[in-house]
Amino acid sequence: MIPVNSKLPQTGTTIFTVMSALSAETGAINLSQGFPDYDCSPELVGMVNKAMQNGHNQYAPMAGLMSLREQIAAKTERLYGANYNPDTEITITAGGTQAIFTAISAVINPTDEVIIFEPAYDCYAPAIKLMGGLVKSLALDPPDYRIPWDMVKRLISARTKMIILNTPQNPTGTILTKADIDELTAIVRNQDIFILSDEVYEHLVYDGETHHSMARYPELRERSFIAVSFGKLFHNTGWKMGYCLAPAYLMQEFRKIHQYLVFSVNTPMQVAIAEYLKDESVYLSLSSFFQQKRDHFREGLSGTRFKLLPCQGSYFQCVSYQGLTDEKDTDLAVRITKEFGVASIPVSAFYTKATDHQILRFCFAKRQETLDKAVDRLLKF
Repeated sequence: MIPVNSKLPQTGTTIFTVMSALSAETGAINLSQGFPDYDCSPELVGMVNKAMQNGHNQYAPMAGLMSLREQIAAKTERLYGANYNPDTEITITAGGTQAIFTAISAVINPTDEVIIFEPAYDCYAPAIKLMGGLVKSLALDPPDYRIPWDMVKRLISARTKMIILNTPQNPTGTILTKADIDELTAIVRNQDIFILSDEVYEHLVYDGETHHSMARYPELRERSFIAVSFGKLFHNTGWKMGYCLAPAYLMQEFRKIHQYLVFSVNTPMQVAIAEYLKDESVYLSLSSFFQQKRDHFREGLSGTRFKLLPCQGSYFQCVSYQGLTDEKDTDLAVRITKEFGVASIPVSAFYTKATDHQILRFCFAKRQETLDKAVDRLLKF
């Protein structure tokens, strides 16, 4: 065997893969990985089929079909009052994760520092390290996981090149507030710092709260990559469709990388989504759809011995088991999967140092009968 000098020597199989595999092996209800257990719209599937039958089966333009980019531009203006040029400022990607990786690749160079907030979605740090960048992580504490902006100011240095935000946040379900936006704006003003805003759960914001997209704020928009996912919007995570918004000078660099990663994205799906997005109710109704699931799941969990943490957005509910057992969250997640038949994600997996606050994450993007069955099993814990 030829020796391999690994670029990610500390990286193994993701916790999502591990827990989903254990769930399948044990026949447990899989509330670990974030995907629905119900079908996406038959109408949308029919539109994809029609696009295939009509011959839309060859490469799309590198940046994506113009018809889809125009629909995204219209949607973004309608929601956030932001004008993005579909020709130069919107690119269709193979899911949100590809958009995130591409944005990091486009602007991060060796020794550049990137600030991330933990618990953090697990694709950020590896991408930074692959580019030779330095991860500066700031650990947030339960139950509210609020960002201590005074600490962020202390982390800023002459080498700080990017701040990565995630709102609504995976795994915690927290959202940025207007006060957070004001703090962020003051910090980056007159600084050469980019923002990468992971907004794949943009439509999953509850209780009448506002999604504070970077697109809303011109001073932030001019320095931001915004990653968005169609998979979360259309309940079809396996399609791996998303897009990136960025000002033209950043999108130019983004596309230099994008063209050599995937070149272009699934053509018939782009044709279908462009048509499907014309119906605003597709995304305007999503918040109430998932809030009903959140409320139903929380009501069921309130009868268990777990302590519910706040959930303002996303389709994840975190629970604390502090005081119930001294087990590590990784061990308890495995035991509950094997003994009680419900798979979760231990939140320590989202910390660089595997910080264990004795918290598990459950996905509630499931049918009501699935959630009820899971709750019945968790009541026995």
